[in-house]
This record gives sequence, C-alpha cells and structure tokens, in this order.
Amino acid sequence: MRCILGHNNTMPIFRLNDDLIFPPPAFAEPEGVLAIDGDLSRERLLLAYRQGIFPWYSEGEPILWWSPDPRMVLFPKDFHCSKRLARKIRQGHFEIRMDTAFPAVMEACATVPRHDQDGTWITDAMKAAYTDLHHAGYGHSIEVWQDNALVGGVYGLSLGGAFFGESMFSKVPDASKVAMAALVDRCKDWGFIMIDCQVANPHLESLGAIDIPREDYLALLDRSNQLQTRKGKWTHNADQP
Repeated sequence: MRCILGHNNTMPIFRLNDDLIFPPPAFAEPEGVLAIDGDLSRERLLLAYRQGIFPWYSEGEPILWWSPDPRMVLFPKDFHCSKRLARKIRQGHFEIRMDTAFPAVMEACATVPRHDQDGTWITDAMKAAYTDLHHAGYGHSIEVWQDNALVGGVYGLSLGGAFFGESMFSKVPDASKVAMAALVDRCKDWGFIMIDCQVANPHLESLGAIDIPREDYLALLDRSNQLQTRKGKWTHNADQP
C-alpha cells in the first residue's frame, strides 16, 4: 500500500497492493474515497466491511474503496412502516423468501431501471465476488415473490451484529419496502445493532434511515464486530436459530 495525491492535492488516496491491509477510514477524502486498486477477494471484502469500508466503482474503472462521512444507517427499532405498507403486507399479496435466488436479486439490482440512477456500479466482478460471499454464508438476499415471480428484493452482507445493505430493486410498487420490512424483522429477531445503508438515499430516509457521523458509525461497528456472525442460509422463519 502506498500513498498518492488526492483530488486537488487534498487528502491522500492510498493505492492497495497484494497485502491485506487498509488505511484508517479517517484518512478518506471528504466525499469518502479512501483507496484504489486491490482486489475483490473474499478475505479483502470481509476485512473492508469490518473496518467500515466498501467498494464502489463503475465498469472499466479501477476498484475504489469508500468510507463516507456521514454514514447512513437504519436502526431496526426505528424502521418506519407506514399504515399503507403494513396493510399491504398483511393482505398477503407477496411471499417472502430468503437466500433462494441471490444471483437473480443481484442481477435485478443491476438491471432494473431507477428514475434517479443512470447505469450501474454492480459490475460482473462484483457479482462474482458477492456471490462467492453468499456461498460462504455471509451474503444474503431477502426476496419478494408474487405469483412465483421475483418482483423485489434486497441483498447485502451479514457480519457480527450488522447487515450491510448493498442494493435493492422493485418491479412492482412497494416490493423493495416489503423486502426491507422482512429484513428489519429478521434483524430484530437476532438483536442486530444496525443496517448499514452507506450513503444518503431519500427512499431509505422515508423508511427511517438517518445520517450519523463516521466516528459514531465506527464505534457502533466495533460493538457489532464483537457479536456472532449469522452465517449460512437464512430463511423467512421466526424460529430459525
């Protein structure tokens, strides 16, 4: 790892090599860029998330590693489930499954159009890396099905007492909100400290997510890292140990 100049010669950006090491998150540029290059190996990704760092880049670009300040998080107890959403869930229009279609959820997150997003950061390399984490028991998908078709979902990583949300999608109204509600229920069941939402997003804000200083986020992450990781396949079953 070596230091190179940041944007406008401000904070440094670190170039990673084969060594499994990251600079402290406090060295990130104001917008959150911390390091460049490295790889998406299982070991490096798990190390990154445990230190409050995640990859985010576009196809054809080098890997960029981020640790933004502030950081958006959703505390499970603060999830805002509107009366309309609660009614829709009770009506049983959707079926919730977990970890039955992880690659399909990632693909949908990469390809389903969003009104506020042009293109995707979910590259082929990212799909392969996170699918590997899924097979290793760290990556999870919360899926919303309707008439046996996948219509919404969320995917991310579970480490310690945190779920690191990566992306979500909807093919029908409210499907991603239903997926988030199911994820929140699972996190409450297991006493998770937080759902990491990474950067500010109006959709997540409407569900109760808030921005907190990176320093506070890292303190929560330190607590989270002390807890048991819920590895293996998840199910939509309150009795799952």
